[in-house]
Amino acid sequence: MSAPEVDLVGLGMTAMSLRPGATPLRLAAEASTAALADAGIGRADVDGLLVGSSQGVRPDRLGVGFAAAGGFGALRLLEHVEIKGATTIAMIQRARHAIRSGEASTVLCVFADAPLAAGKGAGSTYAHSGGNTGVRGLERASGLLGSVPTYALLAQRWLHTTGTDPVALRSVAVTARGWAMGNPDAVNREPLDDAGYDASPMIAEPLRRLDCARPVNGAVAVVLTGRPDVGATRLRVRGTGREHPVRRRRAGAESWFGGGCRAVDDALEQAGMSRSDLDVAELYDPFSIVTLLLLDEYRLTGTVPAGDFVHDAQTGPGGALPTNTGGGQLSGFYLQGMTPLTEAVVQLRGAGGERQVPDATVALVGGIGGRLDHHAALVLERTG
Repeated sequence: MSAPEVDLVGLGMTAMSLRPGATPLRLAAEASTAALADAGIGRADVDGLLVGSSQGVRPDRLGVGFAAAGGFGALRLLEHVEIKGATTIAMIQRARHAIRSGEASTVLCVFADAPLAAGKGAGSTYAHSGGNTGVRGLERASGLLGSVPTYALLAQRWLHTTGTDPVALRSVAVTARGWAMGNPDAVNREPLDDAGYDASPMIAEPLRRLDCARPVNGAVAVVLTGRPDVGATRLRVRGTGREHPVRRRRAGAESWFGGGCRAVDDALEQAGMSRSDLDVAELYDPFSIVTLLLLDEYRLTGTVPAGDFVHDAQTGPGGALPTNTGGGQLSGFYLQGMTPLTEAVVQLRGAGGERQVPDATVALVGGIGGRLDHHAALVLERTG
């Protein structure tokens, strides 16, 4: 008996909040209920549950205890998955394997986070990730708290090694905002032009505030199944891939770049497709520099340098490869790898409204973790 095809048939999401409020547990329950309703099934139909949470040990971090708290019964598969920003695609991979191998038939994948807490901002929450010894201790002593300063160093290095004009960062941010203006779920929808970007405060050169993602309190859940009788709109998981460069960041070796393209190559090979088959690309973009870097490393711009590709509006509406069409994490919302996956589902379902890419049937979803330490890729295709 051949292994069943695996389809994504349900999507549920909470409102994306910029204010303290519900716990990750409550947010996960809300998104899960919505995803199951979207798929037309109940909790009793789910025999697999995968949960993901933001890195760092926090008292309210979502874990496998959600199975009981969320009202699920006997499960054949229950795991907590955590590979930083690559977690969402890793959950999709795990669910697909479980369904194709007969370990489960219908799997719910959910991610929830609530970094915005009373009395502090999201930046302080993320700044406490990582340890205090060795290299990380040196970084802290030098004021490199959190991801912004370290990604600023990465940006300086990439712009230098590729010869890219820093104006490309502005092109990424302005294009993302243009997409977000058509996304009712985006938290930054005000018009943005070049002058507005240039007026944004510099946080860590060359990254301005508008080069950085906007964290939210929220949750997203998706349903995957091998059952042909579940779901109205089916998005086929055509291929997945991962690559972990295992960077050591020591003298004599490049600290940031190289690695990741194999994840995309593997996903496309499984799908029996090439880059020319892609209608949209939804890439993990915690900072504007990451959009440029991934377009380059994943070889998504052909022979055109990534900076020129974005500057020439090729990632915008009507471009050669519409990218981060909901505003991404810069202007949409930052919910780790669920942000790009959510937008891929919206586009392939033809539910994008003002931002809909015409005739979009194949999407590449990309996820990265750490400082480009983990890469994951997913190819989705609308089949019905």
